[in-house]
Amino acid sequence: MTQPALIRRVPGHRPRLLDLFCCAGGAGTGYARAGFAVDGCDIVDRPNYPFPRHHGDALAYLADLIATGGIRRYAFVHASPPCQHGCALTVGTNASQGWGGTHVDLVAPTRELLDATGLPYVIEQPNGRAKIRKDLTLRGEMFGLGVIRHRNFELGGWTIARPAHRPHRGRVRGYRHGRYYDGPYVAAYGNGGGKPTVPELQAAMGIDWTDVREELTEAIPPAYTEHIGRAYLAAHAPALEVAA
Repeated sequence: MTQPALIRRVPGHRPRLLDLFCCAGGAGTGYARAGFAVDGCDIVDRPNYPFPRHHGDALAYLADLIATGGIRRYAFVHASPPCQHGCALTVGTNASQGWGGTHVDLVAPTRELLDATGLPYVIEQPNGRAKIRKDLTLRGEMFGLGVIRHRNFELGGWTIARPAHRPHRGRVRGYRHGRYYDGPYVAAYGNGGGKPTVPELQAAMGIDWTDVREELTEAIPPAYTEHIGRAYLAAHAPALEVAA
């Protein structure tokens, strides 16, 4: 892939970002805070998504944008393909229960289409078996959040400095093997077992525009993508102020 051109920004204009597999907008909100105008796409209707969105299959939509030239509206693409195939939180359970055969790994076809756009991009996945380069790994403690929530990012066509690792301050609150543990973090997945309330999840993740538990447990904390977006814009538009 060729190196992306510098983004030329003018007052009042934000470079446009395509947010694929957008869910309720955790990633998109971070990029918007960094200075992008954001459009989303998800196969599930997401009325809580806070930006313009297309309801449909993300890969089919991206392929159409490439074929029609509509992709030229965008300066950057973020993709969070479904992770149930390889997520560390589900792999062990799926194996023990004989599950997992119906999950499809969408990382490879997503990368193929993203490479075809010629644009800089990010592919995000949780810890697990997903076959992405871990060019960047972010954790909640890096941003003072109430979740640990490791997330890995493959960067296509650009690079970013890795932030320093910050050790965890304690345990994730909840039950483990019948014993309750307290701690400074909440578990942003599933139900039961001492899992947090919706308001606790919202506060821990830094998300206030949706109160749907499933959307909160699937979301990327906006602080992660705000960090990524600001780093990209600072490197590729160095003479211009990034919008707050």
